[in-house]
Amino acid sequence: MGKSKLLEMHNVGIVVESLDQAISFFEEIGLRLEGRMVVAGEWAGKVTGLGHQEVEIAMMMTPDGHTRIELSQFISPKTIADHRTAPVNSLGYLRMMFRVDNLDELLSRLTKFGAELVGEVVQFGNVYRLCYIRGVEGLLIGLAEQIGDQTATDILE
Repeated sequence: MGKSKLLEMHNVGIVVESLDQAISFFEEIGLRLEGRMVVAGEWAGKVTGLGHQEVEIAMMMTPDGHTRIELSQFISPKTIADHRTAPVNSLGYLRMMFRVDNLDELLSRLTKFGAELVGEVVQFGNVYRLCYIRGVEGLLIGLAEQIGDQTATDILE
């Protein structure tokens, strides 16, 4: 048998207090609810190392179908740590970035969900207008609107 190779990145997991609010927020950004279910049992606890667990999950998918966010609301055991107010320079998972087509319009809609700008909307060269927001449950979300023909990938090459 040959060396394993990476096939795709399937999802990023985020634990939330309110699955319903998180689903609504990410739907407003433009993700689609792919499915929702309760995961429980001995096998699930063996995967996570938490022992017996019960968690409701919702899988959200980007419009292109390539990226997913798995939202999880733990029923048991209860969550024990909260990193949602960590500043941008904290270690570990911090934020996700979405490319959008009308940043100002989306920001006006997301404020109705309690989203707040972390700093300012800034322009990165002739490539993006971008910002960070604190979204539902304080999650740090990056939003970028491409304004030129180049992308960040073009600049890195």
